[in-house]
Amino acid sequence: MSILIKNVLVGGKERDIYIEGNLIEAISEAGNGKEAEFVVNGKDKAAIPGLFNAHTHAAMTLLRGYADDMQLQAWLSTKIWPVEARMTEDDVYWGTKLACLEMIKSGTTFFNDMYWHWRGNARAVTESGIRAALSAVFIDGFDGARAKEQMKRNETLYEESKKLPERIIFMLGPHAIYTVSEESLCWVRDFADKHDLLVHIHLSETEEEVEDCIKRYGMRPVEFLDSIRFLSPGTIACHCIHLSRKEIELLKKRDVKIVHIPASNMKLASGRMPYEALKRAGLQSNIALGTDGCASNNNLDMFEEMKIASLFQKAFSGNPTSLPANEIFELATRNAAEMFRLNSGIIAEGKLADVVLLDLKKVELVPNHNLISNIVYSANGSCVDTVICDGKILMEGRKVEGEEEIKEKAKEVAYKLTNSNG
Repeated sequence: MSILIKNVLVGGKERDIYIEGNLIEAISEAGNGKEAEFVVNGKDKAAIPGLFNAHTHAAMTLLRGYADDMQLQAWLSTKIWPVEARMTEDDVYWGTKLACLEMIKSGTTFFNDMYWHWRGNARAVTESGIRAALSAVFIDGFDGARAKEQMKRNETLYEESKKLPERIIFMLGPHAIYTVSEESLCWVRDFADKHDLLVHIHLSETEEEVEDCIKRYGMRPVEFLDSIRFLSPGTIACHCIHLSRKEIELLKKRDVKIVHIPASNMKLASGRMPYEALKRAGLQSNIALGTDGCASNNNLDMFEEMKIASLFQKAFSGNPTSLPANEIFELATRNAAEMFRLNSGIIAEGKLADVVLLDLKKVELVPNHNLISNIVYSANGSCVDTVICDGKILMEGRKVEGEEEIKEKAKEVAYKLTNSNG
């Protein structure tokens, strides 16, 4: 399959982008493009790389707006966990379908997910056409029998994942140090090392997590994980809010990757990731950006997340130059691409054909003094006109195939789940 995007703004100049298969084969002066099976009019549009959502729980779209403005533990124990315990694979399938639709509509072409019913997630992503790294929630509750079940399940899912499209990455997903035993964390470490897998984990999200870790292990979370040789360049640690100076040094020493999740952290009053301290430690290129699930955000719009992240750091550091537009855009594109070992994150020849076209006639993008500033501080997902992922057109003119069916079915599933719980 070949696609020619004609007369589109790339790096401030009008260009033609020629896509062959799933790669950007050529970027040339406008009007000098090759013939292609599909031609996309790029006039009054700007091409940017598809955005990366580096941490979410996709099927939680079903719980959007269901339980807001609550204390974290009450939110989890009385609202979220009871509903999740009732979810079936089919429920998760439709919740993930809705999430994929929302991400396509807002210019995200890759997401990193951890949730229940892995097969339902995988089926939805396969059909959607976007990229994802999928991990099954690994929780053993410090129970030996349950730990063995989790290990066996992940071994089985890993084998099954080999039959999926290459755009779907299998990852291991130990939930957190307070839900997974030391023995299981060591198994995850060894299995990941054996099969060269990335590991997705929540880390140092709350003060309570830190306090409980000190009581249980006599050290802080990052220190504990380092003591069992868990930390590595393949560790993707999400939140990383409550960190000591020593822990930051350990994260740098082990080349750990970090995901900043500002909207969810603000909403749940979890705290603020120390971006400037991490940057001073040399970890800036190791940081990506995520939304978390829709029960704690409540959307998957990475344009909104970029703005929130930048303003969050400025407001709480007292420094208006903290996390500027160009840096936060890197977190949502190039940094994340490197984190997940993907040949993408920029618009360039030889890169994967994950391309988003912004409608420059949208009022939020007028005037266009600085496109990156407009993207971060002014734009939102509705500014996206066209989405191409893996060399296939997933949306053009803001139209996605099957959109209405997905929304209707997801609503039906969501209401059934929450009404039954209530």
